[in-house]
Amino acid sequence: MKHFQTDVIVIGGGPVGLTLAMSLAQQVINVIVIEMRQRGEPPSVKCNHVAARSMEIFRRLGVAHALRNAGLPEDYPNDVAYRTTMLGQELTRIHIPCRRDRYTATDGPDTWWPTPEPPHRINQLFLEPILFAHAEATPGVTILNRVQFDRLAQDDNGVTIFAHQLDDDSVVHISATYAVGCDGGKSQVRRQMGGRLVGTAVVQRVQSTYIRAPSLLKQLQTPPAWANFSLNPRRSGNVYAIDGRETWLVHNYLRSSEADFDAVDRDWAIRAILGVMPDFEYEVLSKEDWFGRRLIADKFRQERVFLCGDAAHIWVPYAGYGMNAGLADAENLAWLLAAHLNGWASVNILRAYERERQPITEQVSHFVMNHAHAMAQQRAAVPPEIEDDSAAGEAARQTLGKATYELNVQQYCAAGLNFGYFYDQSPLIDYATVPADGKPAPPYSMGTFTPTTTPGCRTPHFWLADGRSLYDSVRHCYTLLRFDSAITVAPLLDAAAQYGVPMQLLDITPSSATAIYQHKLLLSRPDWHIAWRGNTAPADPSALIDLLRGCAA
Repeated sequence: MKHFQTDVIVIGGGPVGLTLAMSLAQQVINVIVIEMRQRGEPPSVKCNHVAARSMEIFRRLGVAHALRNAGLPEDYPNDVAYRTTMLGQELTRIHIPCRRDRYTATDGPDTWWPTPEPPHRINQLFLEPILFAHAEATPGVTILNRVQFDRLAQDDNGVTIFAHQLDDDSVVHISATYAVGCDGGKSQVRRQMGGRLVGTAVVQRVQSTYIRAPSLLKQLQTPPAWANFSLNPRRSGNVYAIDGRETWLVHNYLRSSEADFDAVDRDWAIRAILGVMPDFEYEVLSKEDWFGRRLIADKFRQERVFLCGDAAHIWVPYAGYGMNAGLADAENLAWLLAAHLNGWASVNILRAYERERQPITEQVSHFVMNHAHAMAQQRAAVPPEIEDDSAAGEAARQTLGKATYELNVQQYCAAGLNFGYFYDQSPLIDYATVPADGKPAPPYSMGTFTPTTTPGCRTPHFWLADGRSLYDSVRHCYTLLRFDSAITVAPLLDAAAQYGVPMQLLDITPSSATAIYQHKLLLSRPDWHIAWRGNTAPADPSALIDLLRGCAA
């Protein structure tokens, strides 16, 4: 039997588990990650998009540059194209810059976003190995491959994971202060906690096939794209470019009447989506039939055990917010665990995780489910003349193209899901300065948001006078932004120091870039959400510090 001791155990070494481990280690917390797969074993071909907020996390972890340089060729368009078939007539196109131009382009629907890190289109096949290598090289992170979780036990002193080594069936025990289940939709950790998924069990059925088709790219009649939707009366689907050369992921969206995956011939559907003849050659590399769902765990925590990612929520992966929501979970939980384990926060600070993340995942799940229904309705209503070489056919293509763009630009350029969500039920946020009407923040949609400095919202990004990103200055600590250096803030900084709360002062010279900041003082949390704002230092700085430490939770 092998026995290990650590601060936090992470069960599951996918992108969410690895990100959580790296973020904890960056805050001087020791972590052991257990993962059933072999070291270097490739992941499934899924998750094709890393959101801006996720890239900001990776920037903080020092891995954004490596990720940005991987995936599709640097000049391969990241566009989303809608055609009658992949090789057919183009209906519309959402222009998204290739990775070479991602930091400099200004003409796309998401190039204006207030972030130092725009989104990145990269499949998990390329993403996960980079994260694994970075995590493996991070001091404080230990990864145990080929180890399967069996059960857990916890008491007032800690939690113990009972597992076994898959290669020789030897017993592995790991003791820690806390454990986090990042073990996917079929989470054994969630079951051990007595948690259950609640929501809509089936929103959509999809046949997915990973293929190699070397001749497909050169047969395109229009410029290539990252996502290639086919809309025709026979079969609608989507084809993601994986390597930008010869590998593709084909999604066949089953109709509501097609309850049985086997009722649809896979080869016929692939050819109908691609728009190719029976003699077109392709190789099936892997395949998977799956359900799109909208399910949220009824609890994200049981004492010393937490859930992150798909273990906590599963939904149709529209807007790229399957994995990305899990990465946001990881970032949130990491700073809370580190605050307590590093000794400056009450154990009650951990209550904030469920109170902040569970409502957000509920909101996002409804956004994506409603979008899935809208897309299904659009696919079902493709007019029969859409491929006709006639005036009626051209009119149908123009009409569908316009409607398709308007429906889907909000999904693929989801500004609201990136920058609009806010925490309005947190025990760690001072809501005393919210508007008098009681609304905690401006409403947001999948594609729209209103920048604000309302407590609970994201700290609006801007570039500092020296060219640095604000977020590069807001590290793993509270940051007090002061827009008037004449205001005395020493009592607040002294109160933070008294309790060991990491807090830095950042003086900002007001400019047009900071016009959204209407208060002279703003306190940004380690996760870049706003904890407090005001025009003078708080009258009782110790009370605010107690709130930030979770003493009032």
